[in-house]
Amino acid sequence: MNHIQIGLLFIASYILGGIPTGYIIGRLKGIDIRQHGSGNPGTANVYRTLGKVPGLMTFAADFLKGFVPTLIAAQYFFDPANYADFSKGHWWIPVTAGALAIAGHIWTPFLRFHGGKGVATAAGVFMALIPIPTAGAFVVFAIAVGITSHISVGSMAASVALPVLCFALAKDYQRPFTLLALTVCILIFYTHIANIRRILKGAELSFKHKREGAGKN
Repeated sequence: MNHIQIGLLFIASYILGGIPTGYIIGRLKGIDIRQHGSGNPGTANVYRTLGKVPGLMTFAADFLKGFVPTLIAAQYFFDPANYADFSKGHWWIPVTAGALAIAGHIWTPFLRFHGGKGVATAAGVFMALIPIPTAGAFVVFAIAVGITSHISVGSMAASVALPVLCFALAKDYQRPFTLLALTVCILIFYTHIANIRRILKGAELSFKHKREGAGKN
């Protein structure tokens, strides 16, 4: 293993994860997304404030921020046949790259360390690591959103489903990724504390809701 390359990958993972996609898209539309809706520069708020296309663009870019560095780490610094052999690459390398991408999204250095909630970026990370359990979590997300009309509920439901599906469906060399899935589940709930409070009060906005000043596509 080339430790310099791994170090550069980790730095790039955090910086790439920190690119504030929703904020940039908002600025291109002439607004500061942090001053609208929930104030969060993530997919849900961009969708509600600016519409479907900007929302989907935000999700796609945030997804790729997690997927790309994690896939590179998994392809070049991880050997599934020797996943516990440090000399041939180890599971902690793609896990760390993915974790740093998620951390960069949540605590972006470009917005004074106040970013999104990490859901789309985490989805990209796990699609690179454990695609089958992640696809199952997407199904859970869709069902939860379809029932409640709340993206926040879907996000939290998917974050709970992922480690369960990982434990049930992952191959042996993917088992270590379950720990990351459990950690991210806790982190997702942490970043959704405000949403949970609004849900309990019956004040949570649905993804169909349009705030005052919303843009049109």
